[in-house]
Amino acid sequence: MTTAKPAIWVPGDWNAFFGFGTNILVNLLVLTGLLRYVVHMPDDIVFGRILPACGLMLFMSTMYYAWLAYKLAEKTGRNDVCALPSGTSVPHMFIVIFVIILPISLKTGNPIKGWEAGLAWVFIQSFVLMIGGFIAPWIRKITPRAALLGALAGVSIAFISMRPALEMYMTPLIGVVCFAIIIASWFGGVRYFRGIPAGLVAIAVGMLVAWGSTALGLNYGGMSVQNLSASFSSFGFSFPIPAIGHVFSGFEFLGVILVTAIPFGIYDLVEAMDNVESASAAGDSFPTTRVLTADGVISLIGCLMGNPFILAVYIGHPGWKSIGGRIGYSAATGIMVILLSWLGIVAVMMALIPVVAIAPILLYIGMLIGAQAFQETPRSHAPAIILALVPHVAAWGKLQIDNALGAAGTNAAAVGFDKLGQVGILYKGLETLGGGAILTSLVLGSFAVFLIEREYTKAAAFALVGAVMTFFGFMHGEHIGFAQSVPVALSYVCVAAVLYACRYATASPKPAETHAHEGAIAAPAR
Repeated sequence: MTTAKPAIWVPGDWNAFFGFGTNILVNLLVLTGLLRYVVHMPDDIVFGRILPACGLMLFMSTMYYAWLAYKLAEKTGRNDVCALPSGTSVPHMFIVIFVIILPISLKTGNPIKGWEAGLAWVFIQSFVLMIGGFIAPWIRKITPRAALLGALAGVSIAFISMRPALEMYMTPLIGVVCFAIIIASWFGGVRYFRGIPAGLVAIAVGMLVAWGSTALGLNYGGMSVQNLSASFSSFGFSFPIPAIGHVFSGFEFLGVILVTAIPFGIYDLVEAMDNVESASAAGDSFPTTRVLTADGVISLIGCLMGNPFILAVYIGHPGWKSIGGRIGYSAATGIMVILLSWLGIVAVMMALIPVVAIAPILLYIGMLIGAQAFQETPRSHAPAIILALVPHVAAWGKLQIDNALGAAGTNAAAVGFDKLGQVGILYKGLETLGGGAILTSLVLGSFAVFLIEREYTKAAAFALVGAVMTFFGFMHGEHIGFAQSVPVALSYVCVAAVLYACRYATASPKPAETHAHEGAIAAPAR
């Protein structure tokens, strides 16, 4: 008896490829824009060193996860296994630019020094991921699914969905129309002419509107013939070359680097663990240790070749699976990325496609991930999910305030916390609750689940975990150190003591567990 080999490519991979591929493309365009126009990194470094190394890292990761999905399909005999999506970590993209590369570039007057510091930052984070990969399965085992998926939903709402949604309504004739095209297919099952993927249709319509308005002199979408013509000067083959000397030169800024590299390495660890749990909830169980160590190893290789951006397993596996993605979409994306980055095509794409035409795809993914947190957990755990969302909302709110005040050349302390409070902005509350949001979400979500389940000892244990992490600055603080946020840490200790005592009190029966799987979003017709 012969067993059929898993299919490398199925029709649904086209949908996932255009969706995920454009997601990766947007991130490449964003990081390129940040390097060129914010840091003022020389183009020969951007297009000759950083993008080729980043492309190599993304190629390796997408190929690895395609292979991992193939092995899972082969092992289980299933034909619906979807590869984990992966790419440059979007939150860290902004952190490494604005916290490491830009300040050091300005301080030294040399953007190359900033690049080197970014490489050293990723070097340290890579080892945090590799080491953490061996403890993550244990963390995943003891943490309730509602807490893991709730933390992920918080990230998706605050940092994946909000910006695309705002961009859509800033340019609604492109953004809102493209969004309707996408959800009509991916939620509503609409099939376009000859089965053309919805993502491609949306991009084509967005380009048509943007360039059509440019031809009419309206410039709706920010397209420019001059910018497009200039972008062709970046064409040329650039192969990544080792940057080991640059990596270790960056260690002269070790004090600045460690402040963020370790906590954000832990953030990557937890986020990747959440995303593996999300894939498991969608039916595809991948080995947590292999995923995390692979992220660390591939990030390290990319770093040693000149890429200052960390790799991450992406949020969104259930979304790509629901629109038909299987194995091939991941591998195809890797091939696309290496061609774009090694041949200098990214600059042309920046000038050709309006970013707002791609934004609806990210909003769709955020919608699906937020929904999954409620669909794949017991109904009784819904309050815990809501609690897990709150720290991310606080972190997002603080970020908006900081950016707005920064644009005005000031900050919250200079304005005065009392004055902000008088107009309803509780800045210190946002700062405390939003500090270390993803870890706070896990602790609060787990704490709430175990209370709902009347498991007071476990709830008390998570409160103690929260106290320890808060004391050392991993939660409710801006910096890692000793005796950080002491009042909050002490409050968690008191909560743990009360909860431990509660186990001796008479408790009402545990609520019946009802699951919400029946509300799952149907996959579009393929």
